[in-house]
Amino acid sequence: MHHLIFEGAELAGKSWLMSQVYNYLEPKYNQNKNVLDGCHWFNCDIGIYGTKYGKEVIESYLNIFQTLQDKNLIVEKLHISDIVYHRLLEQKEISYAEQEEVLKKLGFKIILIKFPENKEIISERIKDRLNIYPHYKKILKNIDWYIDQQKEYEKEVQKSILPSLIIETNILPDENLVNKILKWITKI
Repeated sequence: MHHLIFEGAELAGKSWLMSQVYNYLEPKYNQNKNVLDGCHWFNCDIGIYGTKYGKEVIESYLNIFQTLQDKNLIVEKLHISDIVYHRLLEQKEISYAEQEEVLKKLGFKIILIKFPENKEIISERIKDRLNIYPHYKKILKNIDWYIDQQKEYEKEVQKSILPSLIIETNILPDENLVNKILKWITKI
């Protein structure tokens, strides 16, 4: 089974890449014509990272992942995101060493999605985000904040004990990136 955590700064393109990996895993492993059971997608980016609820919610997800350990699981943001959000929003350091041990035993891998540190590209991604989600304006940051956020993600992924792959999204959609991810997850 494939257990994947997609991490990365806001605007990196995680959701699109995840949708493509899901489109590969779901039909390949589906065993029920009435239920989509070939791959389970958890969107964990729900406004709790960087708050007092992050660790408790992640512990709950770990229980769910243990229950579903014989299924394909893809997760949009998890412990690395909570670490980065605490650091940037609260100037507070937290650890997920114990939880990483559990994730490692479950066979999780991290796919870090990065954007180029190009202000024009980031500005375009902000415009796209605001078109799709107008409420995002409430938490919108300046371009340098997203670049700093990305640097923190990269530092944390490099410290992780989980296998990881770093993907840079110069353009979206980009089928070459999807193929790179699929090749990586199928050879490990």
